[in-house]
Order: sequence, then C-alpha cells, then structure tokens
Amino acid sequence: MLAHKTNSESLVPQLNQAKKILIVEDEALFARAVLKRMQKAGFECEHAETLQDGRAIAKQFEPDIVLLDMRLPDGNGLDYLPELVVNGVTVIVMTAYGDFSDAVNAIKLGANDYLKKPIDLEELLLIVQKNEKTVELKTSLDYSRQRNTHNTDGVNLIGESPAIQSLRLQISRIAELGAKFEVTPPTVLITGETGTGKDVAARLLHASSPISDKPFVHVDCASLPAELIEAELFGHEKGAFTGAISARPGLIEAAEDGTLFLDEIGELPLALQAKLLNVLERRVVRRLGSTKERSVPARIVAATNRDLHEMSQAGKFRSDLYYRLNVMMISLPPLREREGDVLLLARYFIDLTEKRYGLAKHLLSASAVDALQQYSWPGNVRELRHQISRAVLLCASEHISAHDLALRVSKPENLAVNYQTQLTLDASEKSMLLSALEASHNNVSEAARQLGVTRMTMRYRMDKHSIKA
Repeated sequence: MLAHKTNSESLVPQLNQAKKILIVEDEALFARAVLKRMQKAGFECEHAETLQDGRAIAKQFEPDIVLLDMRLPDGNGLDYLPELVVNGVTVIVMTAYGDFSDAVNAIKLGANDYLKKPIDLEELLLIVQKNEKTVELKTSLDYSRQRNTHNTDGVNLIGESPAIQSLRLQISRIAELGAKFEVTPPTVLITGETGTGKDVAARLLHASSPISDKPFVHVDCASLPAELIEAELFGHEKGAFTGAISARPGLIEAAEDGTLFLDEIGELPLALQAKLLNVLERRVVRRLGSTKERSVPARIVAATNRDLHEMSQAGKFRSDLYYRLNVMMISLPPLREREGDVLLLARYFIDLTEKRYGLAKHLLSASAVDALQQYSWPGNVRELRHQISRAVLLCASEHISAHDLALRVSKPENLAVNYQTQLTLDASEKSMLLSALEASHNNVSEAARQLGVTRMTMRYRMDKHSIKA
C-alpha cells in the first residue's frame, strides 16, 4: 500500500507505479525463481525467509501484494495474515498439498487467493496479474473508500404525502445553512424506524447543499469491527500498533470539507463516544500514534433508529454527545403514516426492478392494491422494496396479485395478547427472533437492529434457540 501523506494532492492514486511484491518464503531456490520471474514481469520485489524478516521489510518496503508461505521457520503465515489484511495488502497464500485446510482458513481471514505447491511460475504470474487489478482498484479507492463511492446525484425521497413534502422542505432549509454560515454548518441528527430511509435523507441533505461536489462519507457504526473501529474512524500513523505498516487517514479525516454520515450512531462504543465528542466540539482529529491535530471542516450528520435520550438516561449513551449531535433534528415518518405513498412507492419499485432485470411491464391487481394499503409495513420502505422486487421477479403473469406479494397476515390484537401471555420467557424470545428474521428476510444484522441489540447478541440468541438463517 502507498503511504498516505497529509497533502491532499499526494493522496491521488498513482496507478502507473510498479506494484511492490513481498515474497515470504523459506525455500530459497523457489523464492529466487519467483523473484526473478516477477521482476521480469515489471514488479518491484523483496524477499523474506521468516515472519520476523517479513514484518521488518514490510514496514520499509510497503508492499502492495504479499506472496505468503504458510509454513515458515518461526511460525505460521496465518499469524501474519491479519496484519496484512488490516492494512489493505493483497495476500496470495502458498501452501503444500497437505496444508489445504490452511488455505481455507487463510481465505476466511481475508487472503485474496491461494496456490498449492508445487507451483508453476507462469500460473503464479497469472494469479498475481489478476490480483494486480484488485490492487489498482484498492489504490484508487483507498482514499475514496472513506470518501464513499456511492453517488448522491439524483437522490430523492419518493412520495407526495404531507409528511414527505414537509420533510423535503426541512432538508432543503437545513442544507442551505452551509451557504449562510462562514463556520462549519451545525450537526444534524436523523431519527426514524428501521427502513424509513435515513440513509436517503442524509444523501439528499448532502446533494442539496453547497458542498454537494465534496466527499460524502458513509460510516456504518454497527458494522465496523470492534477491534478496528478506532483506527478506522480516527486513522493511524505508521507503527502506531502491531501491523500498522503505513500511515492511514481515518474516515473522519477522509470526509474533508464534505459530509460525514455516522449511521447507527447508537451502536458506537462508549469508549469512543468521548473521542467523537471532542471531534465535534473542537473540530479536530488526531490519528492513533500521532501528536498532530488535523482540522475537521466536514458537516456531521448522524442517524439512529434508537432513542438516544432514553439510552443516555440509562447510561448507554453519553448525554453530552447526544445534545451535541442533536443541534438540528430530522425525524423520518414511518410508512404507515405516509398516506397515499405506499402505492406510489410500489409502482416506483416495480419500474425499478423491471428496468434492472429487463422484464416486461407489470400491473398491480385490485387485490394487490388492497393488500398493500391494509398492511402495516413494520419494515417500512425497505420491506416494501424487498416485497415488490420479489413479486416482480416471481410473478408469472402481467398482473401482480396479493398472493404474489406474500405479505404476512396480521393476527387480531386480542388473540395475539392472549397467545403471548401463555408463552414462557424462552418461547417469547424465540418468537421475537423469528418474527424479526422474517421481517428482515433472514438478514441477521437488520433483524438485530429491529430488536435493538447488537449482531453478536442476535447470533448468541439464535444459537441458544437453534435458529438458522
């Protein structure tokens, strides 16, 4: 990986530079043959015979690709693999025939490819060249991975209900604040149930503002690995921790003077909430292992489907961070409160699915229209999109029926209550898990968000009740 410098121009990927390959292999004859063949093909190469030497050389050489043997004099290559992957290095493992299980484990840990020994040099070159394209993509997106490659052009909130019209007006007014203030615009907190379109609202806010041509960085706080979240958000300097072989800007820094969107902010660990509060108040960020502070001019937008005020009272979210985030609030209405929008959205998603898959036109039957209007849509717009896409793809005729929509039939409320009172605690928990998984189409992360728990907790509860997804 090329080291990132603080000068923004130096962050522009230089795709024409020769890719660097580090060969970590203790068989000297084979290693020299590989080195010679790779150099002949135009790669810049270094060789290490042990894990210790590999780590030392990598710190100075900063390879793009590592050819990693599994069995080395001072350990297993699997021990070194996570350090390489976390720094964005492309890894190709080389294993003896009897070590095939190591190759499988390596792929699970993030290796890009593997080869079984004995290895043909030309086959190895082809694998390297194939992965070279991945390296170029990583290099070109390494900085823009934080800037987010998702386009905000043309994003909009579909609907004509009074609630959506009012929401559009509110977003437009908040977006204009960036043009009226010389200082950084105020932070924005977007709230709403799962599936209401908080991500769309954040992108529309960015696209409608004077900084629409600047980076839009989407950070999903719920999906960042716990052991990497601090380095991902704040960045790190070379040598800041074991495996940090090069400096790397964090997601906050990558937003530059654009928009930083902190999705699912309620999932951010308490330990990092204090650091984020400091960023919001002082508008500076400091990478791990650095004493230098860098300014944060970006607009900060956060979103959550949880009640942060309630969480702060329970000690699960810092109250000072909540008040600092909640300068401007945008509350997204659930789909059940958007009168008339269900059919408008349904027809929009039908058209979208038809165009995407090149399908013939579909119409909603009277039974489908009635079913769409009667359903409560607990998963909101996201659930509607999934159900419509499924119906269009599986419908055998021109008209989509209520049967094609496959919506769950709601039980009478009084019967549901009586049924629940007869359940044991374990049975109730299992029922809740199954309902959430059904509503999210077996998406474990989404089901966890609906229930207000972490993905790890969701998995634990599923295992407890022998639920597969």
